[in-house]
Amino acid sequence: MLRIAISAAALLAATTAYAKADAKPGTDVCPRPAAGAAVERPADIRSRNGVLKAKLSYFTTVDNSAHTLFCYTSDKGAQSPTLHVDPGDTIKLSLANAIPQGPGGAETMSAGASVCGSADMTRGSINFHFHGTNTTPACHGDNVIRTLINPGETFQYRLTIPADEPPGLYWYHHHVHSLSEAALLGGASGLIVVDGIENLQPAVAGLPERLLVLRDQQPSPPMGRGGLPPSNDVSVNYVPVIFPDYKPAVIKTQFGAQEFWRVANASADTIFDIQVQYDGAAQPLQIAALDGVPTGSQDGTRQGKLVSANDILLGPGNRAEFIVTMPSAGVSNAQLVTLNVDTGHFGDRDPERPLAKIKAGAAPVALPRIPKASKPAPRQRFEDLAQAKPTAQRLLYFSEVGSNFFITVDGQEQHVFDPNEPPAITTRVGAVEDWTIQNRVNDEHIFHIHQIHFLLEEVNGVAVPKDRRQFYDTYPVAAYGGSGDYPSIKVRMDFRGDIAGDFVYHCHILGHEDHGMMAIIRVKPAKS
Repeated sequence: MLRIAISAAALLAATTAYAKADAKPGTDVCPRPAAGAAVERPADIRSRNGVLKAKLSYFTTVDNSAHTLFCYTSDKGAQSPTLHVDPGDTIKLSLANAIPQGPGGAETMSAGASVCGSADMTRGSINFHFHGTNTTPACHGDNVIRTLINPGETFQYRLTIPADEPPGLYWYHHHVHSLSEAALLGGASGLIVVDGIENLQPAVAGLPERLLVLRDQQPSPPMGRGGLPPSNDVSVNYVPVIFPDYKPAVIKTQFGAQEFWRVANASADTIFDIQVQYDGAAQPLQIAALDGVPTGSQDGTRQGKLVSANDILLGPGNRAEFIVTMPSAGVSNAQLVTLNVDTGHFGDRDPERPLAKIKAGAAPVALPRIPKASKPAPRQRFEDLAQAKPTAQRLLYFSEVGSNFFITVDGQEQHVFDPNEPPAITTRVGAVEDWTIQNRVNDEHIFHIHQIHFLLEEVNGVAVPKDRRQFYDTYPVAAYGGSGDYPSIKVRMDFRGDIAGDFVYHCHILGHEDHGMMAIIRVKPAKS
């Protein structure tokens, strides 16, 4: 994927001009810890009386390694704070673009007639995506097609989390098309937690909660030492893990304690296959939720079911929440690692590497605990989707030509994303659709749709056992090897909520999305 790396480097070079205009290298505008530092929990902003109010500013700077950094900072100075809401809460978010105005002659691209915020995009434009939430795509909601906030401007978001939103881990990030990869490589992301998981997964009640954000960043020089470098370096809660030394972050914990880990892959391009190892042996991970939806919770019983695994594949955008037991005093080497991921001949290099050293001691650690269950679980948003009759079936596919990337409905012409083009798919509120998404090229792609979740039914033509089916908003499609059937997933799309309007689906490897691998779906109101 060299062509993407070159493009990202060029874009980062351009945005560095903005950063240098406002801050000197090494300043603490977007402070980042050193390699080998202890993992710190992000600051929390919680809703009160049904409303979450927050003021965030978007900054940029250049660090001492010449990386361009981006960050969302609260009015109290917290970088990338976690937003905590309950189902049914309203989010009132004020977002200020504090990136300085760029030099004259910056490229612009019209956002079209139906704008939300500024009418033209510049290299300093930003917006805010509430990834995974089943919320409105209207203006001032989770609208990434038309929302542009240019340098010096402040924009007001107001949207309501549905009362039946699954309690779990979501996240937010920059999502201006053609700028998103550079922004996330610079760290422009944070977590959203919809509280109440203990009412669906009683096993997590009372456990210490650990929030972990996996990100990627541009590789650090020097290159070429110590073997083949990864396409990007990575970090854990901003603690960098850098080639070739891979000095891991440090997770401090208590011997033998059970903890509830909530892990988000907030990277631009990197796929993680996470595993907890004690003296080289993989440890059981008791999965409680994936992509914000408690596992097994949508079968009508309204009680989740833990799923055991030794590793969890997380494409960019995926989240996993699981219970893991901390090492005993007899373990000499405990660590969180990512295993090697084969992304295809033209894909990125995502090698095996340590992420964090787990350093246990006798004393308890200062982590907040998940509350005890407080009320019966309400009706779940997707609980009867598996039994619903599909109203349509569609075939889509990922493809590439040169530096252009496409996601295409079979039978339509390939074209890169254009916000002014008509939607590729039109449906209605109340529809239930089965989509098959194929990958016709030799690099892995990550399918993601905004505003809704889907039920995973098949992988490469093989049905997922009913007791293992899960709801996602993001899922990988493996690289095509050049012969045989195309790799594919079959998913059931749930349009039965009250969400109407235009939103997008795309590859969540953001170098691919920025190069055109995105399209618009229009959901019309239900027929009266």
